[in-house]
Amino acid sequence: MGGLIGDVLGGFLVTGFKTPSGAVLTLLTLIFISFMVMTRLEVNTLVQMLGKIFTVVGFGLWLAINGAKAVILKTFQAVTRIFKGMETAFEKLQSVRAGLVKTKKVESNPVIVTRTRPEPLVIERKDKPDTKKKEEKPEFVVQDHFSFMGTSSHYEVPSLTLLNDVPPDIGTDVEKARNEILASSAILEKKLSDFGIEGRVVQVLPGPVITLFEYEPAPGIKVSRIVSLADDLALAMRCVGLRILAPVPGKPVVGIEIPNLRRETIYFKDVMESDAFQKSDSKLNLAIGKDITGEPAVQDLAKTPHLLMAGSTGSGKSVGLNSMICSILLNATPDEVKMIMIDPKMLELSVYDGIPHLIAPVVTNPKKAAAALQWAVTEMETRYKMMAEKGVRNINGFNDLAEKLQKEYEIELKKREKTSKGIKPIDEENEDQEENQVPEPPAKLPYIVVLIDELADLMMVASKGVEDCLTRLAQMARAAGIHLIVATQRPSVDVLTGIIKANFPTRMSYKVTSRVDSRTILDAMGADKLLGRGDMLFLPPGSSSLLRLHGVMVSDEEIARIVSFIKKQAKPVYEEDIFQSETLDAKDEAEEQDMDEKYDEALAIVAKDRQASISYIQRRLRIGYNRAARIIETMEREGVVGPSDGVRPREVYVSPIEIE
Repeated sequence: MGGLIGDVLGGFLVTGFKTPSGAVLTLLTLIFISFMVMTRLEVNTLVQMLGKIFTVVGFGLWLAINGAKAVILKTFQAVTRIFKGMETAFEKLQSVRAGLVKTKKVESNPVIVTRTRPEPLVIERKDKPDTKKKEEKPEFVVQDHFSFMGTSSHYEVPSLTLLNDVPPDIGTDVEKARNEILASSAILEKKLSDFGIEGRVVQVLPGPVITLFEYEPAPGIKVSRIVSLADDLALAMRCVGLRILAPVPGKPVVGIEIPNLRRETIYFKDVMESDAFQKSDSKLNLAIGKDITGEPAVQDLAKTPHLLMAGSTGSGKSVGLNSMICSILLNATPDEVKMIMIDPKMLELSVYDGIPHLIAPVVTNPKKAAAALQWAVTEMETRYKMMAEKGVRNINGFNDLAEKLQKEYEIELKKREKTSKGIKPIDEENEDQEENQVPEPPAKLPYIVVLIDELADLMMVASKGVEDCLTRLAQMARAAGIHLIVATQRPSVDVLTGIIKANFPTRMSYKVTSRVDSRTILDAMGADKLLGRGDMLFLPPGSSSLLRLHGVMVSDEEIARIVSFIKKQAKPVYEEDIFQSETLDAKDEAEEQDMDEKYDEALAIVAKDRQASISYIQRRLRIGYNRAARIIETMEREGVVGPSDGVRPREVYVSPIEIE
């Protein structure tokens, strides 16, 4: 029935209004009136209700539309960034395949610094003996040599021909690795870009062991962000031991050191023939190795003035110590440099035993090592007194003055010899008086280098005496020409105490096992990430910035040839009293250790009661068995009681009156 009424009414309205819209409006009006009649609501109330409903619904729709718009905008931006990054990565990948690094139009490829090995420089020594002058030199009585100088005057410094030759192809393959270097630069830039760090590699410095990439970050990039990505960069470059130098001193770049796939060997002869070593007049030059760019690294020990070394097993510390010793042996005569070698391990320095440069045989006993250091302290004080008498401030001034006085002495003797030729007869007494009027000049003082291969062993046995001597020598021995080279395998705080570290400003660290050891030796981290086999961090004197160096390789055959050549020329003249203090200290220490504080009381009891047994002393003094046994042994050694004779009691040789 309702459907029929609706159909008739709808058809009538459509026919009457001629449009469906008019019929719809009419029906809506009728529905509205019917709703008001049924609910008995007023028009104003109904309009207000509808207004609130439409307001709530409209506000909800507005929020929904705006939220969807923001989500859509963010999604669009993220998708745009992803596509842009994919496009950039694709372009860089294409450039790497082509062998070129594609950057901005105004940018260029990083500069690759090539290395060329110069021709060896051969410089003749200035102190060669002049045979002509020796023939013309008149015979006269000269001053006896200094106590160290017992070697022959015809000593010849070993030639560099004793060393292994350097292969001709060392350091000439940079151009061959150009494409690899450019590809590594592109990978480095891409990896940093993935972490949101923009920049470019501006220069590449290939070295014998590592390659330094100088990365210039974009403005606004913090250096700490790059440093924190060291492990991620090492993973991307597929290398071990990547090190970030942030920043490079003097440049607005960050240095990234990456190990080479093929490591070069640094030959000892290559550094010895360099200009840096040959053109220096110092007798204490040390051929350390090469820096990261392949330039020779040479350090004058006189300017250091003391060197502290550390490194774990296999790090190259012993090879580095041998290279320093050979540098001195190939550059100085025994009259110019003397050495004290202390080797508690009895392995590394024993090969040098018997060379004329030594003041004493290679010291292996820690007690004798402490005595040798004490002798060095005494020698330092003696030299200071000699320099004070001559009014000079250091060993160089003293030797210059001695050379000047020696020339004046020779000239004066020549004059007296010419004058005496025209006088006959010669009055021997007057001649002696005239000769005595010419003061004899002092002899030159040689440098003294004290080498300690393992400080930890010395600190375990005689820490107090060794630490005191090292401290005094490190503080005062520079002007006296005494220099220290101390090496240790375990750079812990109980070995390298604060007093020792404070007096060794120059330090060298090979690879160590932990960050704690690195901070102990260098006061900075980084030595635990070195590559080993001579790779080191060097803290030069007067500087706080670390230098990365690569040590030279000295083979056992080279050392044997040098030592054999030196031993054939002269024999060592050892200082006789160098271990005298050790003997006296050992006796005093033994007496102090054997003399118990209860000894006098026990001696009085034995003399009074005429009984000398361990159990009796133990019961009377209420002490332990071992302590009582040591007291009885001391009495027997001093001749107070007799020896033990089975079940019979010991005889007592002292009377109570003697004790009183």
